[in-house]
Amino acid sequence: MLLVGCSASVHVGGSEPKMSADKLGGLVAEKLAATTGQPTPDISCPEDLVGKVGTSTRCKLTANDGSTLGVTVTVSSVDGDQIHFDFEADKTASPAS
Repeated sequence: MLLVGCSASVHVGGSEPKMSADKLGGLVAEKLAATTGQPTPDISCPEDLVGKVGTSTRCKLTANDGSTLGVTVTVSSVDGDQIHFDFEADKTASPAS
């Protein structure tokens, strides 16, 4: 099980900051690559991450062989326009379809 923390600045357009799904996927991919020493994986997230502690979303990591792995991203704290989050990859991958 891989659990990693990360933070990033985000656009504040309303009452709560949000991080775009594309930016979130890129940050999680970069952090996973740095942590594991592997090439940067392809990670897609279905929605923006709202900067509210406890909010979570499920992203999908697609490996070079086509297998997929779920990644849960959860907001751990918010400091102004900084969203701090932890993410955890599932223990088991789904085989390529």
